[in-house]
Amino acid sequence: MAVDVARPGLTEEQLESLVGHRFTGGHARIEHWENWLLTDCTGGAPLPDGIAHPIVLFHFPILGVGTSITELFALGGVDGPGSVGLEGYDWEYVRPLVEDVDYRMEGGIVTARRVTDDSGRTHDKFTFEITLFDENDHVVARVTNRWALRR
Repeated sequence: MAVDVARPGLTEEQLESLVGHRFTGGHARIEHWENWLLTDCTGGAPLPDGIAHPIVLFHFPILGVGTSITELFALGGVDGPGSVGLEGYDWEYVRPLVEDVDYRMEGGIVTARRVTDDSGRTHDKFTFEITLFDENDHVVARVTNRWALRR
């Protein structure tokens, strides 16, 4: 689906058509310096054996599937960062994520719907899921993010 980033908002039909949208997919690795910075900014101690700090799952999968926060905003038809609320996320670790390993990632939009809250405000909600695979094509982690797009 082509996205017009200058046009805020989507029709309900356009929103619903996001379900099934697949990200480009790709590969990425967690570098030692990146893991060190993530660990340092959380005030934690490095994990043993190059295990990545869990907070890496906030950004690493999004970059690994070849998209960005800006592109996700555009896909949902929102007009700026203040327009998106994180409704929740689930991080499923099957195996530890470690530094200096190439991970393959794939994913897409799994739900999209328009809702009206009790105060009469309309929100578009969508959920995207990204799966991370190791070099042997075993699932390592799965990330599910739920966003509310304010209108």
